[in-house]
Amino acid sequence: MFVPGPYVSQPARDISSRLKRAENGVMTMATNGGEQPQAQESAPQLNVLAQFIKDFSFENPNAPRSLAPSQAQPSINIQINVGVGQLAPNDYEVSLKLEGKAESSDGATLLFAFDLTYSGVFRIQNVPQEQIHPVVMIECPRLLFPFAREIIASSVRAGGFPPLLLDPVDFVALYQQRVAQMQQQPAATVT
Repeated sequence: MFVPGPYVSQPARDISSRLKRAENGVMTMATNGGEQPQAQESAPQLNVLAQFIKDFSFENPNAPRSLAPSQAQPSINIQINVGVGQLAPNDYEVSLKLEGKAESSDGATLLFAFDLTYSGVFRIQNVPQEQIHPVVMIECPRLLFPFAREIIASSVRAGGFPPLLLDPVDFVALYQQRVAQMQQQPAATVT
């Protein structure tokens, strides 16, 4: 039985070099998903090798009482963190951790809580070393987020509540905030 390898994205830039114009005017891909032309070998590449749920829990501790209709909007608190681990010289595991809870407006009742770690394995090639960190901390989580968002929305809906549709996340701002925090920490002194 044939088992295909991982799906690999190709850089969208310079797609014209991979297109051939047939005599009848129809455009076709020169590679048809096969090997890339020589010019593409040195182009920066970000490939998604795998995506998966690493850890997930959903709690609905006060059901069915928490499912009763209410006129007040619940208080929702969500935290997002990004973790990175290097697997091989060009391969990285990026984990997007989303934790959240919804409480009644008076804070007396926990309606639901979730904890999701959604991860992906990415291959980064032909990217300057000083740009690797921003790529894994910004672009990789940006690719993972829509899938994590769907898992949370579906789970909250399956828990008996309207789906929780998380707003898009500005991973550039999160990255800049993290870099600023790291720069403000005093350097450790050796004694």
